[in-house]
Amino acid sequence: MTHVLGIDGGGTKTHALIMNAAGEILGQGIGGVGNYTVVGAAGARESFAAAVTHARAAAGLDDRPFAAAFLGLASVVSATDHAVIRTIAADLNLADPARVGIDHDCRIALAGGLSGRPGIVQICGTGSSTFGTNAAGQGWRVGGWGRTISDEGSAYWLGVEAMRAAVRAYDGRDPATVLLDVVLDFLQIPHIDDIYQPLYVQGLSKTEIAKLAPQVIQAAQDGDATAKSIIERGMALVAECVQTTAHKLDLAGAPVDLALVGGLFSAGEIIVGALRRAVQARLPLCTLVWPELTPVAGAGILALRMAGIELTAAQMARLRSQVRANSRG
Repeated sequence: MTHVLGIDGGGTKTHALIMNAAGEILGQGIGGVGNYTVVGAAGARESFAAAVTHARAAAGLDDRPFAAAFLGLASVVSATDHAVIRTIAADLNLADPARVGIDHDCRIALAGGLSGRPGIVQICGTGSSTFGTNAAGQGWRVGGWGRTISDEGSAYWLGVEAMRAAVRAYDGRDPATVLLDVVLDFLQIPHIDDIYQPLYVQGLSKTEIAKLAPQVIQAAQDGDATAKSIIERGMALVAECVQTTAHKLDLAGAPVDLALVGGLFSAGEIIVGALRRAVQARLPLCTLVWPELTPVAGAGILALRMAGIELTAAQMARLRSQVRANSRG
């Protein structure tokens, strides 16, 4: 019996999934943080091992290697990153090294989002990144370079822009905005002069700043012009990433699906509508869609391909039904 392994490793947990050759999910498991730049190689190995052990137990399998494995992991971009993860995969004896695929988490998000079809995925959560593939199998990633120089349109970016808007309004450079009071309340400071303490003395993490995003969205929904402008500008920057990805992959002149992945899109039309307008102004044939499968299921699809197996349309439909049922359960 052929069994493959998919792994989705991120900044909070590692998710492992085992499929058979028909694309049926046999077992899943959860481990700790899967981003090796956060917990180190030893910590990532421990997280992978725990997730795989739990998935094997759920599937009733022993510790024999899988027919293939695919690992989609946060912060795996460079050749050095790949070498670190490949060493871990070999140490865990997940599969024949020739049948172990390793890439950034955007690739599995796209594979899951579009059920393995070519297209583009836009991730907007705490951070942001854009990735696409074409029918020839070529891939291209845009953005995702971290908070200091990138993360356009993400929850973190919205939070930073809200604080910028607050000080600009206080200075008198921009019109008054409710975001000044929003920022004061968020930072729990009595006056904007006190902003140095939380920002530069205590230091706010990317995750903490991203928590401002829902309040920016609420302010926009309540009619604040500055908050609306921040969202429009953020989604325009995201659309630029999508357009660049499409042009790099020769997808700009044909119908292409854009899968929306990440917590920011759960805000609904205030975000999605702004992105739709910005994308379709640049790529009229682009359609925004919700993900069909989870990223870890996408990793399973890519693992099957590593084993030389392509699911039929009927098998893919059954997989989507199983994933939906699992999410409800």
